[in-house]
Amino acid sequence: MKNYFLILGLLVTINLSAQDKPAYKIFTGEGKKADYGDMVKAASKADVIFFGELHDNPVSHWLELELTKSVFNEKGKDLILAAEMFETDNQLIIDEYFAGLFKETSFDSEVRKWNNYSTDYKPLLSFAKDNGLKFVASNIPRHYASMVAAGGFESLDKVSVEAKKFIAPLPIEYDPELPCYKEMMSMEGGPMGHASDNLPKAQAIKDATMANSIVKYIQPGQTVMHYNGSYHSDRYMGIIWYLNRYSPGLKITTITTILQDDIDKMGDDGNGKADFVIVVPSTMTRTYK
Repeated sequence: MKNYFLILGLLVTINLSAQDKPAYKIFTGEGKKADYGDMVKAASKADVIFFGELHDNPVSHWLELELTKSVFNEKGKDLILAAEMFETDNQLIIDEYFAGLFKETSFDSEVRKWNNYSTDYKPLLSFAKDNGLKFVASNIPRHYASMVAAGGFESLDKVSVEAKKFIAPLPIEYDPELPCYKEMMSMEGGPMGHASDNLPKAQAIKDATMANSIVKYIQPGQTVMHYNGSYHSDRYMGIIWYLNRYSPGLKITTITTILQDDIDKMGDDGNGKADFVIVVPSTMTRTYK
């Protein structure tokens, strides 16, 4: 009878294990198994952390907030948050809102927000506000990026000196042979139904402006956690390429998110993409469409 219950207990354990459905697994860029603690340890030692998200992925957004809390526990007020999802000309609005100069209703009506702001980015902004942290709107105002997409970098020569304060210093260095930009030229479709030479330039002016925003606010001993679409920091290119030119020598930790049918082992797509690769099941629900 004793053996019967032992075997029964073992079968129940195996059955429960088989039913387990993990929402994500973490690997190093080389495909070795890692865990959340490894990610926190590396992030807490970095000058700049890039969290590359999939914009509609709930696991990305949840882990962004959790990692922010964990790094805050280590860095305290030396942590700065920054995000692609807010544009540089909205910085004053964010600062005044954090200073309590007006209510949240006024902030919501004035700042430009992404469709999934309330569920995915407001928690990050609220955490910064509640804990007295700086929150940097790092991205170029979208109408200037649109100008570059239509008319190249030269189109920015026409904007005022005041407007250029919201953009990376011009002229920006640009390498069309960088894989992150070169690959855009092979993409099907584009603003005019085909891939324009200016499409990767619009991406580059975003990357350069986000890198410049980080350099503008970071001070020795501080850590900036930057939230962005994974394509802006994957394979240490994009924003990081510009950051290394504006402020070489910074210690950088990168995180990316990928989808796989089977998450028990990281596929080739994740190799070398970042220091840490968060692998999420392809069937994971989306936060918006």
